Amino acid sequence: MKEEKDPQLWQQAKARADFKIHLTVYLITMGVLWVVWFFTGGIHSHPWPIYPTAGWGIGVIFNYLGVFKFGDAAEREYERLKGQHK
Repeated sequence: MKEEKDPQLWQQAKARADFKIHLTVYLITMGVLWVVWFFTGGIHSHPWPIYPTAGWGIGVIFNYLGVFKFGDAAEREYERLKGQHK
């Protein structure tokens, strides 16, 4: 018999798993870009991978914050509003 999943916990688990995939893809991609830079001029050329690393890194940080820090903000606001209307 299959166990029923709590929809809220399932959504949170999915968001966390999606973040881990996002972070893994980011790290692999940035590693490849830095290796390409190193082997095509490396320390003798402008470190161009810093731009995608910083830009995409900002996205990863906001993804992290949305999932792990502010992921339950809507639920907290709902409970606050529910408490006001009693």
